Amino acid sequence: MQHWNQLEKSSQLRKLAKASFERPQLIFKHSIRCGISAQSWHRILGETEGLNAVADLHYLDLINYRTISNAVAADFGVPHQSPQAILLRDGKPVYQASHFSINADAILAAAEKVIQ
Repeated sequence: MQHWNQLEKSSQLRKLAKASFERPQLIFKHSIRCGISAQSWHRILGETEGLNAVADLHYLDLINYRTISNAVAADFGVPHQSPQAILLRDGKPVYQASHFSINADAILAAAEKVIQ
């Protein structure tokens, strides 16, 4: 998972929110027990290079780190979904999608829009 930072501590969310003022931050929440989540993850993983060009990438195994997943929902005001992609800029979500709506092109477009 080169380029993907694993989220394992709630303190990482504060750093990630702060970093979003400098560069967009993408969180991918993945349920390792869900086939739909696995398909979405593999589609996004195939676009890692392009996504990394516009955002820092973060991976959350929400089965093993459910409290962090709950903190993502609470801290950023995005209802929990699985799988879920959330793009943050200036401490706020600027894009979020779940299930088969997760689309690398849409994430790239959202990131490029807020970078300008």
